[in-house]
Amino acid sequence: MLMSLLIGFLAGVFGGIAGVGGGAVMIPMMVGILKLSQHRASGTSLVTLVFTGIAGTIAYAANGHVDFLAAFLLAVTAIFSARAGARFSHSLPEATLRRFYGAFLIFIALSMVLKPWLPHVSDPLTGWGKVLVLLAAGIFTGFQSGIMGGGGGAVSIPAMVLLAGFSQHMAQGTSLLVMIPAGATAGWTYWRRGNVDMELLKGMIPGILIGAYVGAMIAGYLPDANLRYIFAIMLFWIGIRYVRTPPPRRNEDREETDRKKL
Repeated sequence: MLMSLLIGFLAGVFGGIAGVGGGAVMIPMMVGILKLSQHRASGTSLVTLVFTGIAGTIAYAANGHVDFLAAFLLAVTAIFSARAGARFSHSLPEATLRRFYGAFLIFIALSMVLKPWLPHVSDPLTGWGKVLVLLAAGIFTGFQSGIMGGGGGAVSIPAMVLLAGFSQHMAQGTSLLVMIPAGATAGWTYWRRGNVDMELLKGMIPGILIGAYVGAMIAGYLPDANLRYIFAIMLFWIGIRYVRTPPPRRNEDREETDRKKL
């Protein structure tokens, strides 16, 4: 109980500061310390996203850093693609998927660092162009959330900052709000497959609620550029970890194939 509370708190602080679900902290600790399977850890992480989103959104909204219309547009498509991503995650080799995703995160991290020098940033999209960007970002946000067990902020936040002209604070607060329906949808799919540890959630949820609120309050005191750099470093760190995912051993491949046949 104490360990799950601590894991939830650390993931919540991390998620609140960066505007993401905290799965990058939570999932490795559940797998490495609590010995959960990757799929069960991902499913449990997705359920906690709902509570990360609630606590983080309250803190960001108190400072006026949530765009409710943008969150609605992102969520409209994310709730459908999150379920599809959760289903799709069970049909792909995990190691290959993680390496491709890691390369994508490294690319996004570099884009965030180079934001001031990117030509299109000075002329962000408006009107229907902005609406279409948010709807498209919602599709990828939900799908990524369902596959990897994270909040999808690695997709939605860069889209809002680089294409739609959002400040880093506004993008992170909006992303946290989107996590609530996206996490609930994907988490439900994992739960139906038996890949959610309900006992573990009893300690993680209180930790997440406290940690996410604390992290979001800390983020409110950071300058926009500094917050963007923290977010980029976080993405780069996660990307490197995913790219370095070792190939599965033959016996693990065989077990995975047998599991999918069941």
